[in-house]
Amino acid sequence: MSDAPDEPTGKDLAPAVTRALRVLTFLQDAGGRPLNLSELARALGAAKSSTSNVCAVLEDGGMIRRADGGYLLGLRTAELGGAFTAGFNQVREFYAVVESIPALRHEVVQIAVRDGLDALYLARHEGRENRLGTPLGSRLPLIHSGTGSAILSALGDEEVEAVLREADFTPTTDLSAGTPEQVRAKVAEARARGYALDRGESFRGILGVAAPLAPWRPSDPLMAIGVALPVHDGLEVPEETVARIGAAVLEATRRLTNPFERVVQESRTR
Repeated sequence: MSDAPDEPTGKDLAPAVTRALRVLTFLQDAGGRPLNLSELARALGAAKSSTSNVCAVLEDGGMIRRADGGYLLGLRTAELGGAFTAGFNQVREFYAVVESIPALRHEVVQIAVRDGLDALYLARHEGRENRLGTPLGSRLPLIHSGTGSAILSALGDEEVEAVLREADFTPTTDLSAGTPEQVRAKVAEARARGYALDRGESFRGILGVAAPLAPWRPSDPLMAIGVALPVHDGLEVPEETVARIGAAVLEATRRLTNPFERVVQESRTR
């Protein structure tokens, strides 16, 4: 529950709203395990009676639901998440674009958006029977994930350094980058290739290939498209396969770039 908002230190303009938001965050962090009223009250540092009132309002609004003696997130949160992602043109077009590219059609392909020091996963194309990659709504550190490296590669050096100063280098796997120098090397490689690689830093047995996706509008956050490739029996994914998938990911990002911006980019290369 470490990602929950801190208890306000200044004047709280809407304490009930703050508590409701913290309840939702606690349930998100619980990973699908129901939290009972006592657990929520203890986490909030509030009386059970006031916590019960907050939960009652959230339940009436469909934001939470009762399950196994506790509470889980409700269906309304999924609706709101869908409405959020629908606000991005690239997410709406993502599935059709992936289906139209033969090299990606049968792969697990995802879109992630930068959220602070993390890559937050918004959309997922299921191209394989075996589930790979990261569930929707999950987060991975920018410094470890393929999509994160792709996002970092699109930032200026000063922004990358700001991320490195704040990043938590606790490894996700035993292959995770453990120093700023290693992350800088990955970013440099991604800029040279045009796409980033995650060689088992997020999940052992998975090679990630990802490229940054330019915002459609100036107000949109920076996103990335990533592909999760299985690594069988410890064998390396052939470089020709990596290059083929990398080229396909770059083609997807080209098709998902704002047409007006694409015209500008193409005119600059002539």
